Amino acid sequence: MKMTSGKIPIGSLLVLLVLLTITEGKSLRGLGMELRCRCIQTESRQIGRHIGKVEIIPANSHCEETEIIATLKRTGQEVCVDAEAPWVKKVIARMMSSRRR
Repeated sequence: MKMTSGKIPIGSLLVLLVLLTITEGKSLRGLGMELRCRCIQTESRQIGRHIGKVEIIPANSHCEETEIIATLKRTGQEVCVDAEAPWVKKVIARMMSSRRR
């Protein structure tokens, strides 16, 4: 393949753009900025005894829903749970009451 000075092959340009996009997305998340909802699907099955940590993300300009992300004790996997599920409401209420003490 013959290259002339000043011209960049289209394939190389596309790869560069993809890498810049991926890097930018990661750096924004690293700064704590989310530009969309983190939860695509939620789990409504009761997993309360397996939860090690819970993160509550209030509705904001990038996501209209309050998101609740539970981290499982054994695996460290993050699971989005249904904020309207009765068992989730109980877990949140228990967390709030234990913080007040």
